[in-house]
Amino acid sequence: MALHHASSGEIVDIRPLGKHLRDAIATTLIKTAHMQVFRYILLRDAEFSEHKVHGEITVQCLEGTVEFSAGADKQTLRAGELVYLKGDVPHALRGIEDASVLVTIVANHQS
Repeated sequence: MALHHASSGEIVDIRPLGKHLRDAIATTLIKTAHMQVFRYILLRDAEFSEHKVHGEITVQCLEGTVEFSAGADKQTLRAGELVYLKGDVPHALRGIEDASVLVTIVANHQS
């Protein structure tokens, strides 16, 4: 069975999960040839190890608190805050407290 991805014009609910956060899983909300948007769940002390993507990204903290690392820089992202990275920058996330983040990746198409 194919996973549902939002279509053009479809409203997507990204409100905090609250008491359902601990039972949630990562979910791709939108996936096109040029963009991907997903909600990632990071429970306290969980890590999304260092990785990089070819396209530009944003990571928006929807709830909780996460540590965002890019190279030697470490920042704390709290609910309502967003960070942008250009493509191919190694980065990692760690849950400081139970959290969900909204990640947007824009494909880097070179001519």
